Amino acid sequence: MVKANRIQDKVSGVGFDWEEPEQVFEKVEEELAELKVEIDRAKAREMGVSVRDVAETMQLYFSSQRFGYFIYEGKQYQVIGQASRQNRDEPIDLKSVGVRNKDNKLVPLDNLVSAEYQSAPPQLYRYNRYASATISASPAPGYTIGQGIEKMDEIKAQVLDERFSTSLSGTSKEFSESSNSLVFAFLLALVLIYLTLAAQFESFRDPLIIMLTVPLALAGAILTLYLFNFTLNIFSQIGIIVLVGIVTKNGILIVEFANQLREQGKSKYDAIIEASESRLRPILMTSLAITLGALPIAVSLGAASASRMGMGIVIIGGLLLSMVLTLFVIPAIYSYLVKDKKIPFNF
Repeated sequence: MVKANRIQDKVSGVGFDWEEPEQVFEKVEEELAELKVEIDRAKAREMGVSVRDVAETMQLYFSSQRFGYFIYEGKQYQVIGQASRQNRDEPIDLKSVGVRNKDNKLVPLDNLVSAEYQSAPPQLYRYNRYASATISASPAPGYTIGQGIEKMDEIKAQVLDERFSTSLSGTSKEFSESSNSLVFAFLLALVLIYLTLAAQFESFRDPLIIMLTVPLALAGAILTLYLFNFTLNIFSQIGIIVLVGIVTKNGILIVEFANQLREQGKSKYDAIIEASESRLRPILMTSLAITLGALPIAVSLGAASASRMGMGIVIIGGLLLSMVLTLFVIPAIYSYLVKDKKIPFNF
């Protein structure tokens, strides 16, 4: 049975000719031919030769076994037992080898074995205890790893049947696992922030108003990635998670100060307008400070920092857009959801 070994086929992304994997396997079969020798156990048993004797004879004759060392003129040499080069290069050389049977008679080795050429790897690679072949590819410019994985899945459904299974490894595996975990981390961050704000404000309504800054920031992050031609990769997803915790502070500043003004007896409209005006300077200062802090990441300053540009782009774009929209959206939602306090009348 022919088994393919590890294949390193460098592919140029989605523009790859997807008929090439079959050509690669054919090339492997042609280039990795070896002589396979099988022992005829039934015939060996009839002639009184054990399989062990046949295996040991072939090992001594062809395997270059080292028996020991000897020292000659101060130098150490190996003692290797094998046939000479001209007597061990062709399958016909098996006729010159004899194996003694139980009657101490020599039996030609070619009467006990059969030899044929077949394709076989110099080393059989396995993955999860299965014989495996590896195809390596790199995305073409303008395509992401996720798109490459989707295309490979389509080709797998067309070319492979139920006898084959595939699994990702390397950066593709890390991307697939991190994408799933980052979605869970993003949802968990939203829940934890909401519960923390609910405990701080002792209300489920105020945190909901504050959390409306998150979709505004996400819109800014996606828009910035699109404008600067960046992909939604691992680093940009991490930047989105960081952005969730940063942008909520703008809503906290406005809502908390508006609640304090309402406790002083002001109406919700006056309170939210005054809170937005008075909190404008802190919001601008903190947003610009964080933007300048993320700027070195976005412009890729330093060695090996180009891969993290997406994280800086996401933080800056999401923060700036949410900063502008928060000053209009949060007051409008606050005035709509919050009810004026009823003032009791004393008689």
